Amino acid sequence: MKVLIVRIGAMGDVLHAMPAVAALRERHPRWTISWAIEPRWSDLLQISGDPQDLTQGVVVAGGAIARQGLVDRWYSVPTGAWGKRPLAPGTVSEVLGLRRLLRAERFDLCVDLQGSLKSAMVGGFARSKSYVGPAMPRESIARFWYGKKIDVSAAHVIEQGCELLGAAVAETLAPARVTLPMNERTEQWADETVGQEPFVLVSPGGGWGAKVWPAERLGHVAAQLGRTTGIRTVVNDSGNGSPEALEVVTASDGFARSVLCSVGQLITLTRRAAVVIAGDTGPLHLAAALARPVVAIFGPTDPARNGPYGTRSRVLRDAESVTSHKRVHTVESGMLKISVEEVVAAAQEMLG
Repeated sequence: MKVLIVRIGAMGDVLHAMPAVAALRERHPRWTISWAIEPRWSDLLQISGDPQDLTQGVVVAGGAIARQGLVDRWYSVPTGAWGKRPLAPGTVSEVLGLRRLLRAERFDLCVDLQGSLKSAMVGGFARSKSYVGPAMPRESIARFWYGKKIDVSAAHVIEQGCELLGAAVAETLAPARVTLPMNERTEQWADETVGQEPFVLVSPGGGWGAKVWPAERLGHVAAQLGRTTGIRTVVNDSGNGSPEALEVVTASDGFARSVLCSVGQLITLTRRAAVVIAGDTGPLHLAAALARPVVAIFGPTDPARNGPYGTRSRVLRDAESVTSHKRVHTVESGMLKISVEEVVAAAQEMLG
């Protein structure tokens, strides 16, 4: 079987899709599995045969080295860049080139784990023998591309992915542990950047404003943890000097510093963190995938569906928070009721 997975982005959503694909890989190690993804998130994917990946050096029968990753190949789908220049000749050329590549592979199965118009169209490029997607996709128009539509009923989005992919191959799949890439270059970078001493990793971003706990409060958390435990805080800088990261550092009384890192470097940084503090955002779900202890600060999104999965965690959400995915800029009022002291206490519990 040749299978194409379509989950273009974003970071947290890609991570949520990976346990289902890992389960499929365990069940069918000889199948060829490919993934269509935004290039900025490709570092999350463990690629079969990657000689730089330190996690793949497993000795098997006869002394050979097995280098089977989560997927065999990934296809670049830079929809962010395309959206900025949709009619430019270069964009048109890249889209047509992707369509030719996918069609030439003659996939037996394509599964859209995203459920958006753009992901449905990318999956449609492949003209696979079978094209499967959710019966109730995030964008309803996407369903018109699917040859087979699957109803999902699981509570958590990771389990929904297993339902969808399992139904596509007529099997029952349970979420499998995901192995993320590791290489000497990022390990050396981490040695030079953070060393071997324990630290708390804080990620102040959050996709849209309603689910972003104030950065200043995260700085106060870093200050209190530094005073009471002596542990330092490292702030994930998602941009070149992001204002949120700067605000955390400024409010930390010298107990926090920001680190600008790529996705690959963030994987290595997260592996070394004693605890990760974040909202419902990609770095939180990265920490969960790496089985790091987390303090999750939730507001308008429901942790029953999007919360940290498969790791030791404390989820903080005020009873007055109302589930909503409206992309408003102001912080949700219930989220503002979560205090600095609550987050500090949860972090101390996770630190032991």
